[in-house]
Amino acid sequence: MARKIVFSTQRYQYLRERLLAIAPDTWEPGLLSIRDFPDGEHYHRITSNVSGKEVVLIGGTIDDKETLELFDIANGCIQYGALCVNLVIPYFGYSTMERAVQYGEIVKAKTRATLFSALPAAANGIRVIMIDLHVDGISYYFESNVRPVHLYAKKIVQQAALDIAGGKPFVLASTDSGRAKWVESLANDLGVPAAFVFKKRISGEETHVTAISANVQDTPVIIYDDMIRTGGSLLNAAQAYQQAGASSIAVITTHGIFAGNGFDRIRDSGIITRLVCTDTHPNALQINDPMLEVRSVAPVILEYFNSNPV
Repeated sequence: MARKIVFSTQRYQYLRERLLAIAPDTWEPGLLSIRDFPDGEHYHRITSNVSGKEVVLIGGTIDDKETLELFDIANGCIQYGALCVNLVIPYFGYSTMERAVQYGEIVKAKTRATLFSALPAAANGIRVIMIDLHVDGISYYFESNVRPVHLYAKKIVQQAALDIAGGKPFVLASTDSGRAKWVESLANDLGVPAAFVFKKRISGEETHVTAISANVQDTPVIIYDDMIRTGGSLLNAAQAYQQAGASSIAVITTHGIFAGNGFDRIRDSGIITRLVCTDTHPNALQINDPMLEVRSVAPVILEYFNSNPV
């Protein structure tokens, strides 16, 4: 079996360290030399020997700089003889831009996939490993030498729900009917009821909750949403469950993006008692608040590699 060497982009070094901490001794840290120039250009040099090794490269497409850094490092590893390159993209950015709604819109989820599909071939191939995609169809945008892999943080979500509930009955809920099937699957595995809200769109920026699919009266509600950005949709749903009689409301999300003052908005609402997210996005690690708990997806990534050798 080829020896794995693990690199990351600058903003995902924390996840690289967490993965190395639990990985077998056969995994080794990859070293990079990085400098930023005054004109805005960036220098990268791979100082570890990657020839004949399986490379694991962790990074997101959370912004354009991060995306290009991930692409550049991957390209360099292939250029210097990596046997196989595994791009671990915990959070795939532009995931809500997966299709054109109006004429002329650029489907950026697809353009990002096209970019990574342009990587030169590695001897034993290239895998792009993503976690809890907002839209599963994004994986079909990758072409050529790239094999997409969609991992699920289901075990983390389920355990978080059980820990929040503390052995008491609860309802697992979604923010809207669009995530209903996924939440229903989680609820069935946990043996609890599922609930979701029906919404009527008033305008491009405003929705109105018209109904809730289950009885939540005097029952703790745990909302699962795959990602939280500004928190607007989450709070609308949480208010609906609160008005329907829920005794308490907690939240679990895979991708804690918390754009702008998103987390502050959720905390200051007074509706949510607890929030658990994973470390797929670096923004979550910048928040130091007792209401928020961040759990690592490193075990999910390691489990995949242990079960799927090159």
